[in-house]
Amino acid sequence: MAEYASEKGIKVQTVAGDPPAPFEGQVWYNSSTGSHRVSKGPLVGAWSTGGDLNTARRNMGGAGTQTSALAFGGFPPAQALTESYNGSAWTEVNDLNTGRPQIRGTGDHNTSVLAWGGPGQALTELWNGSNWTEVNDLGTARYEAEGAGTSTAALAMGGDVTPRAQTESWNGTNWTEVNDLNTGRTSSAGDGTQTSAIYAGGQPPRVALVESWNGTNWTEIADLNTARERFAASGSDNTNILVFGGDPYSSGFTELYNGTSWTEQNDLNTARQFLSGAGANNTSALAFGGLSPTGPLHANTEEWGETGGNKSITSS
Repeated sequence: MAEYASEKGIKVQTVAGDPPAPFEGQVWYNSSTGSHRVSKGPLVGAWSTGGDLNTARRNMGGAGTQTSALAFGGFPPAQALTESYNGSAWTEVNDLNTGRPQIRGTGDHNTSVLAWGGPGQALTELWNGSNWTEVNDLGTARYEAEGAGTSTAALAMGGDVTPRAQTESWNGTNWTEVNDLNTGRTSSAGDGTQTSAIYAGGQPPRVALVESWNGTNWTEIADLNTARERFAASGSDNTNILVFGGDPYSSGFTELYNGTSWTEQNDLNTARQFLSGAGANNTSALAFGGLSPTGPLHANTEEWGETGGNKSITSS
């Protein structure tokens, strides 16, 4: 205690939680958790290189987490390919029953994923870690209908359908139409759970509009800083999401939502649109595939991580 006070000029304080704006290196006792905490500085996020896909492509589906992800479908040509990511490398596994681009899906790891849609398609397939099985179709055929939730409790949001505002909920067996988005659009990004989701950006025309789902209704919330389409997302609920990539793609656009506002973050290392994403929250995401501004398809994968923040160092 005396050494810390001599070094920092203050004593270790006791607070019921964390100080509102601790300086880097500050130590305090959190009486709510019963632990000593230290500030490692402000949270800073950055993209780093992960293992490449075996087959470069765009407009594919993505689901899972940064260390347990699945990539499926894609273009060109219409692909049935499925690849599984273990945190460092992609491995080809069994194909979709029906190959298609602009497919979407959701799942909380690479052994349990629900995939749906595609151009003119209402098809839904379920991945069990080994094989895809056709299950009950969407109520309305569509493509680019963003996903949230798990393989047994999912939400399909928007997409290229009439009307583009349509939302459907999956209970593990069937799809049911629920309340529409306030503004229909496609080429958006979204994630979360069946009862707490975000749907951001999209077109036409290209917008910065964001809506939040509470399990019953959609509500407009704070806009993105940059209107965006053809991008990807990672998030745990409607207060915690990261969006990245897309068009315009002059940079590797990345923004983070904390439940109140959007903050621009460090860019992707490779700017691209039509990419796919996976992740459990806004601090641990995966970006893969896509198309660059100059035309080539991408196989590269990037991993998002954050450093800094407040860390527990001892417990009482």
